[in-house]
Amino acid sequence: MTIVIDATRTQDLKARTHATHDQLDQRIMANQPFANRDNYSRFLDAQYRFLRDADALYDNPELAALFPDLAERRRYHSIAADLADLGRPLPQLQAAPISETLDVATAMGWLYVVEGSKLGAAILYKLAGRLGLDESCGARHLAGHPDGRARHWRAFTAALDGLQLDAEAEARVTAGAVAAFACMNAHLDQVYA
Repeated sequence: MTIVIDATRTQDLKARTHATHDQLDQRIMANQPFANRDNYSRFLDAQYRFLRDADALYDNPELAALFPDLAERRRYHSIAADLADLGRPLPQLQAAPISETLDVATAMGWLYVVEGSKLGAAILYKLAGRLGLDESCGARHLAGHPDGRARHWRAFTAALDGLQLDAEAEARVTAGAVAAFACMNAHLDQVYA
């Protein structure tokens, strides 16, 4: 007897973006962001650019209706404070590529990547600790949610998995996630050029 178990949307997204995600993780670590504070500052610069690009999502009323705690999930201001802690100026950037006109399904793919990055941040937070950084200085954006990372992630994935989407919208969610990973890669190109 064969039992078929359907994957959730987030499980499916993880499978479809695994290679891209793994490549990004390897690329980040190849730059040795935790070897010293200068390397870490460059990593922060790339993270700042990425979170700035995604920040408009947290003000999107359509997304807020789907994810009621969306505003409190924002990390953009935390990373700005982290850069200030290290005496680094904020990068001077062009207009963010994500606007309020981005369709909701594509935006959900972006949110999947941004919110999912908080899970990996648990390891990065420990590594930042070796540089004397923590949630009060230099590593705020890596710190876990007071309710716990796993619980916070499960709340997000429950909301994402519970949405009814047609095949076209599902494809846009995946495209949004892939675009978010590509965006972070582009920022790494700029910072580590």
